[in-house]
Amino acid sequence: MSDIQETDRHSHNPLVRYFRILGPGLVTGASDDDPSGITTYSVAGASLGYGMLWTALATFPLMAAVQLICARIGLVTGRGLAATIRSHYPRPFLYVACLLLLVANVFNIAADLAGMADATRLLTGVPSLVSVPAFGLVILLATVYMTYARFAQYLKWLTAVLFAYVIAAFLARPDWRQVAAAILVPSLRGDAPYVTTLVAVLGTTISPYLFFWQASQEVEEEKARGRRTIAQRRGATAHELADARLDVATGMFFSNLVMFFIMLATGATLHRAGRVEIETARQAADALRPLAGDAAYLLFAVGLIGTGLLAVPVLAGSASFAVAELFDWSAGLDLSPRRGRRFYLVFAGAVAAGMLLDLAGTNPIRMLFLCAVLNGLLAPPLLLLVMLVSNNRAIMGEHANGPWLNVLGWSATAAMSLAAVAFFATSL
Repeated sequence: MSDIQETDRHSHNPLVRYFRILGPGLVTGASDDDPSGITTYSVAGASLGYGMLWTALATFPLMAAVQLICARIGLVTGRGLAATIRSHYPRPFLYVACLLLLVANVFNIAADLAGMADATRLLTGVPSLVSVPAFGLVILLATVYMTYARFAQYLKWLTAVLFAYVIAAFLARPDWRQVAAAILVPSLRGDAPYVTTLVAVLGTTISPYLFFWQASQEVEEEKARGRRTIAQRRGATAHELADARLDVATGMFFSNLVMFFIMLATGATLHRAGRVEIETARQAADALRPLAGDAAYLLFAVGLIGTGLLAVPVLAGSASFAVAELFDWSAGLDLSPRRGRRFYLVFAGAVAAGMLLDLAGTNPIRMLFLCAVLNGLLAPPLLLLVMLVSNNRAIMGEHANGPWLNVLGWSATAAMSLAAVAFFATSL
């Protein structure tokens, strides 16, 4: 990095410096509240009222730790997560990891496209057979022929619509004593509906694709600063690690804040009114009625479409980075179509596979929820890999996990594993 760039990035004005260092962590947090996330939190609030509010607070330190660990892997090694695994572990580890990631991501892409199409039909009446290919094509063209950073810069303003849930939650006048009790003294249950919803909430919050995306985007940031080779990128300064910590914490806080208020708004409106099942986008949008009346559908649709446009490139991109790193191909969302031909073919294939899955005609709301459950079930083995890599001193050197990162990282792994075991036990 040039001296001028370094000075700009570490301005003496703390507010200026804060906004300048926000990058991969903020985009990761925004994309985590994708259509699958919005729908899952809406279903949790409608079906269980305030029963899942505690998860927003419990998952914040866990997901922040996991994403920070992934960011540190990218910064310290100068490689993405898949490339790091390939260099230090037997290939079968990486084949399994990439297969799990591809399965989860294709289903997630399909679910997000279905949710976006459902929101479009809510506003315009345009059928999903038209809108799903249209969204897929727009995402492919924008990602290949425009830098993702510029694409995300436009779309992040659409995600601001999600703050409408914060206002709607207050306007719905929830019983704050009940809210406090639900947060501080969770009412845990062992029945199948509760456990399934818990797995879905955990899966859409601590999502497998974000592990690979975070590490790869830290590497892309390094490349943008002129560090083109692995040797130039390897290692991390105290300033870089501190910046990553602040960036990730900000992104995860934004993600969990939105998560909390979606569940609070739907719990204080839909659940209180006895509408405990959500089958359509129109029903999910009703949680915003205290704020916007009939315009609630517009707010919900814009938020769902905006977050989908932001998240689908992240989903397809994380799969592309993993496969490209597996086979040592050129990778990067800023590559030209010619230089990144194989990388973009994987990207296009993931989006196309998601579009084809949508032709099955599954209820979009149900698909979005089930996708979150799938993420929750596939996350534990990938979290195990992340923790093994981040504690390997041959890879991380002096930047191997410290006590707190280990406590929180292994706690996230254990929580996701226990939830998955409970899911299979209650389902059987």
